[in-house]
Amino acid sequence: MKLVATKILFFLLTAGIAFAQAGGISASSAPPSTSMQQSESIKITRGGSQTSGRGPAESFTGVVRIEPLFHASDPARTSGARVTFEPGARTAWHTHPLGQTLIVTEGTGWVQQWGGQKQEIRKGDVVWIPSGQKHWHGATATTGMTHIAIVENLNARGVEWMEKVSDEQYNAKPTSTSARAIGCNESSLARKLFGDFDPKLAEITDNVLFGDVWERPELSKRDRSLITVAALIALDRPEQLQAHLQRARENGVTRDEVIEVITHLAFYAGWPNAVNAITIAKETFQ
Repeated sequence: MKLVATKILFFLLTAGIAFAQAGGISASSAPPSTSMQQSESIKITRGGSQTSGRGPAESFTGVVRIEPLFHASDPARTSGARVTFEPGARTAWHTHPLGQTLIVTEGTGWVQQWGGQKQEIRKGDVVWIPSGQKHWHGATATTGMTHIAIVENLNARGVEWMEKVSDEQYNAKPTSTSARAIGCNESSLARKLFGDFDPKLAEITDNVLFGDVWERPELSKRDRSLITVAALIALDRPEQLQAHLQRARENGVTRDEVIEVITHLAFYAGWPNAVNAITIAKETFQ
């Protein structure tokens, strides 16, 4: 019995020496250290815990608040911030080496690339700006706007600032006043309906109503659609209402908002007008 115990002890000692000489447990099979586990842990940054600051005057015009959301940490290169523009505020012209994504979370704003046409952006829109594209973005003249800006850094830089957007550039109307720039068919419809009989009225419809009034920056297209739809319901104009409900939908007016407008107007414009309007709206939003 003693002989068996001696052999077992000798075997364990020999195995231990060989294990130690082999380097023990390999790094790949060893359980991760506490410090490694901590470095790979999920990190949560609580809402409101980040300190916001005012956008620097050399890069922004007007009142702009910037709240950092996350920073690029090796090996990641992406950073993001929440930016709030008060009415009339905007960035300077600038570019991003690897592009930028904007997610509009509140309000209505504008974005424009160099040599291009100013475009309206509103809550829910996602804007992609290609790498190296000179551009600016900000609030409209009358409505504030908040967006989340996400950029990818190249050589630790995510933006190159340029000259400021002048008041003339900011307030400029779209370069084209034709209905082709509006994205709707009202101009062609006007020409088809009465262009051969009254070409001047068709021209005014195209160039003044849809080319000028609808492009004025003091009201967003969404707000103009709501006003127009409400007026057509009150006047009981079903033919025009159908076209403008479709336009309102394209301009960002939701089904629920149209329903609420019609319900509200039932008490002011009359029940029959509301019933007629809800029938047309139901067909438009199906």
